[in-house]
Parts: sequence; C-alpha cells; structure tokens
Amino acid sequence: HDGFEFWVPDPENATPDVTASLERANAAAIPTVTLTGVDSAYWCETPEKNHQRWVMPHPEEQLLDALARLHAAGRSSLGEGTRLVGSFRAHGLTVPVWDLPSEVRAEDVEKPAAEFAERLAAALATDAPLTADERRARGGLTNRQVTLS
Repeated sequence: HDGFEFWVPDPENATPDVTASLERANAAAIPTVTLTGVDSAYWCETPEKNHQRWVMPHPEEQLLDALARLHAAGRSSLGEGTRLVGSFRAHGLTVPVWDLPSEVRAEDVEKPAAEFAERLAAALATDAPLTADERRARGGLTNRQVTLS
C-alpha cells in the first residue's frame, strides 16, 4: 500500500478527523520497498541511513544461532558499509535489521540479500554447539532485540 487509506472503508468520504489522522499516519511512515529476490525483506529509507528489515519464518532460537554463526564468521553483512545491528520481534516472528549507508538503494541489496539467504540456509542446517565467539555474537544480537506487538 502507498498509504494507510486501506484502514478506512471509504476514505474519500471520511470525516475531517479521520482524514487528518490518515494524513499524520502517512507523513510518519518510513518509505519502504519490498525486495523481489527474497521473501519478506524490506528496504527502508530514513534520514540518517537506510535499513534492511527481513521478516524470518524460522524458529527464533534456531535463527539467532544461525545469525550468530554468520556474525562471528564476519559473514552477516549485506555488502560494504552494511552491518547486522540486531532484530525485533513482531507477531511472533523475528525480524533481523541491517544498517545500510544512505546511498544504498533497494536494488543495491537485492543480490547481497539473495547471497545472504544462501549463507543463512547453510547456517540454519548446522546444529553443532555454538563456539565461544558465536555465543558472544548471539548475546550481542539478543541484547539488542526488542518486541513489537
């Protein structure tokens, strides 16, 4: 959706209060683009830097272990100048977040995101105990996690 008008059954005939609320919601929304090469990944534009948010369907503990493995190995980025900064939970799903330089656009992360998905799949398939470095990386990721309802 380009705006929040879908919340209102008949936005063209809404009351002035509803119209004002929609305008405020639309003005506060972060411009977001859905990536096409991977499922449920979203490039987000903010004034200081851009972000990649990726809604992951994997069980949280398994996903955090896999992200920690990649992070400890220096393989968790989406390219030069990008960084996995943590995650949030929304509606029971874990959403890892990467910081991206402000000049990085959605199309710039399509290929790196697809490559990351392959690395993540391999890390998810590993069930070996985490190493000390991986445990530290996992602790850092979980310390920066928030829950959104």
